Amino acid sequence: MKKFNILRVISLVALVALSTSVALYGGSITPESVIHVVTIKWADDASEEKIAAALKGVETLAEKYEGITRVWTRSIKAQGRESGVTAAFVMEFKNEKALKDYAGSDAQKEWYETYIPVRDRSRTFDITN
Repeated sequence: MKKFNILRVISLVALVALSTSVALYGGSITPESVIHVVTIKWADDASEEKIAAALKGVETLAEKYEGITRVWTRSIKAQGRESGVTAAFVMEFKNEKALKDYAGSDAQKEWYETYIPVRDRSRTFDITN
């Protein structure tokens, strides 16, 4: 049941991303971009301020890493709360190369200084056509 709920969240995010892509790319439903979906269980001792700072860091990544085109950080609904998953964020990368190059980049390392201490665990899904 928990896996089903998480998959429902991922499906919803993918639908939103697809709708956005169709609107922005003139009806094309096969963009090159990669949607990077992350579901999160925050650490038990993570304060609201530190969580907010970690999410704010996601929002600024697009300014620091040119391969990221859009980010979403406001979780409206989170299924899987019984497993501790209470949030998700999404980053859209220009293409698969931009996603690969992001791993280990200075932008990621800087953001991880804020994010890793408040994250208990996360699950990541990278989706493209």
